[in-house]
Amino acid sequence: MNGGTADNTVMESSKEESDAHDSTEKDDSVEAGAQAENSIEAEAVPTEDQVTDNARTENKNKEMEELTAMSIMKDMKIGWNVGNTLDSVRTDITRIDAPYKFETAWGNPKVTQELIDAVLDSGFNVIRVPVSWTNHIGPEPEYQITESWMERVKEVVDYAYHKGAYVILNIHHEDWNYPYYDNLDRASAEMAAVWGQIAEVFKDYDEHLIFEGQNEPRKVGTPLEWNGGDAEGWEVVNKTNKVFVDTVRAAGGSNPYRMLMIPGYAANCTVGIQHIEVPENDNRVIISVHAYEPYDFALNPNGRSEWNHDTDAIDKLMGDLKTLFIDQGIPVIIGEFAAMNRDNVQDRAEWAAYYVSAAKKIGVPCVWWDNGLFEGDGERLGLFDRHTYECRYPEILSALMQGLGE
Repeated sequence: MNGGTADNTVMESSKEESDAHDSTEKDDSVEAGAQAENSIEAEAVPTEDQVTDNARTENKNKEMEELTAMSIMKDMKIGWNVGNTLDSVRTDITRIDAPYKFETAWGNPKVTQELIDAVLDSGFNVIRVPVSWTNHIGPEPEYQITESWMERVKEVVDYAYHKGAYVILNIHHEDWNYPYYDNLDRASAEMAAVWGQIAEVFKDYDEHLIFEGQNEPRKVGTPLEWNGGDAEGWEVVNKTNKVFVDTVRAAGGSNPYRMLMIPGYAANCTVGIQHIEVPENDNRVIISVHAYEPYDFALNPNGRSEWNHDTDAIDKLMGDLKTLFIDQGIPVIIGEFAAMNRDNVQDRAEWAAYYVSAAKKIGVPCVWWDNGLFEGDGERLGLFDRHTYECRYPEILSALMQGLGE
């Protein structure tokens, strides 16, 4: 804009000097014509800043402008988490260390194109990429993400995105977004800074890339951690969710039309879902829920190995999701579900078929939490061998697809 004004002044001055001996009437006429010409020229030729701004904000995926979150649910069949990998955290590794040191810190190998191909070829078409950013963020106020880490995250996202799969990218094990009133300002500032950077990197990706604002925001290490939270926790999670949505929507590119996932407190599937504030006038928002149900069979380390066709918790979950969200036109993704290995493959297979079928009936895609663990004392939720790329439990894989009706 300033460049255009300067040009006008120079051109007008030159014109006045060249016509100094003409009549006053001619001076006025020529000057008026020059001003009009200059005005048109200034409007027609954008400044360098305008060109840069337009390139930054242009949506290169025009078809996204016609899509809603509900409209893409029918295309999302079933998903798989690359768990315990890019979401790994370690305090004894520095921020500038090579990304693979974090990626492999919890015992899994680096993610490869071959692994993602094997999962997609098995019938999955949604890949959730959990990422912990805490160890890779610089000091305030910039909260700059380490470039090498961002590049590695992009590389893993691309493994699935370039194969036509839906990809869910999130922030996972963070130590700065705990839902307390006295942490709200700091958490909001960091939330805006982190998601602003992520949104800029991925601004030209189409609807197949979905951002998930938070994983399981909760009061870690307190009695409230896993019980559904309290009024303070619910309110702060809703406020930081809003910061996430507002930040991405203002980021330019295709981000104003991107599908965004938000959780309730701890992504809790019983109490937490009752207190989620859904943004108004935004039909590209999806509710994120984690549901290992029934808990005693699916996740409780001291639980039971027999499912006994215990469908009560699953049926209640689907009923709640339908009433609270689906019937209101608000889509839901169960971003984490699975059942622990207790040498009970047949029970888990029957459970998986029922669970996925129940979710499909209400239009909710499910994403299996695979942490790569098959034996030992931890949460044994592995499905695909990260070294051989084979599914270790083909019976469960078949049951998952059976639940989809395939």
